[in-house]
Amino acid sequence: MDERPFTKTELMICVASRLFQDGTTAFIGTGIPMLAAMLASKTVAPNLVPVFEFGGMGAILENLPRAVAESRTFHKGLSATGICDIMETAARGFIDYGFLGGAQIDCYGNLNSTTIGEHDHPKARLPGSGGGNDVGSLCWMTVAIMQHDKRRFVPRLDFLTTPGFLTGPGAREAAGLPAHGGPINVVSTLALMDYNPETCRMRLAATHPGVTVQEVMDNTGFELIIPDHVGVNEPPSANELRLLREEIDPERFYI
Repeated sequence: MDERPFTKTELMICVASRLFQDGTTAFIGTGIPMLAAMLASKTVAPNLVPVFEFGGMGAILENLPRAVAESRTFHKGLSATGICDIMETAARGFIDYGFLGGAQIDCYGNLNSTTIGEHDHPKARLPGSGGGNDVGSLCWMTVAIMQHDKRRFVPRLDFLTTPGFLTGPGAREAAGLPAHGGPINVVSTLALMDYNPETCRMRLAATHPGVTVQEVMDNTGFELIIPDHVGVNEPPSANELRLLREEIDPERFYI
């Protein structure tokens, strides 16, 4: 057994994996969401049905995919279709969760993965939406997984790629998006956040071990709701670390 202390990335993966519900469908993005899905399928959600943008549904994730379009996202799957079929499946309401990343997030869970700075004269051009807008618009519940600092947790996005709660209560429905959907959690390198059901604003749910509430606040560029009780996330278990290091990502591609 590898006895190294766990890293922030490993902790983030473990916290994210515990959010998956068994017997549900989940749209999985590239990178950390893939590791979280694989860990969940080996622990809390053995009947998870992973869904990938380019047509793989229900794959058995025996080996870590490097991208959403490669063969391992179809391995022993329930179906192998294409991007249009997958997006239609989401539009019909058959995909429960969407797990996403982004370069920026605001207090309402809106995400930017398109550009930093002015769109036509950017400081940096990012990968873009891919299926991110569709996932945020059409999956019933979305979870963002990202680094935590003021450059990323911002008061205003440079570009709106993926809708969260847009401008607050009722805004998703007013924009024509399905009712009762939207972001439910953010897993960062510092904490786990959820959203206040009345205001739709981001709320601190639990800090990671060794992280203070003040540290989370100091690294957030907007006013984060701080409830009377803030929990502390459980550290990775020995079994979770073994699975991550020996079975899921033994080549240390991500961890």
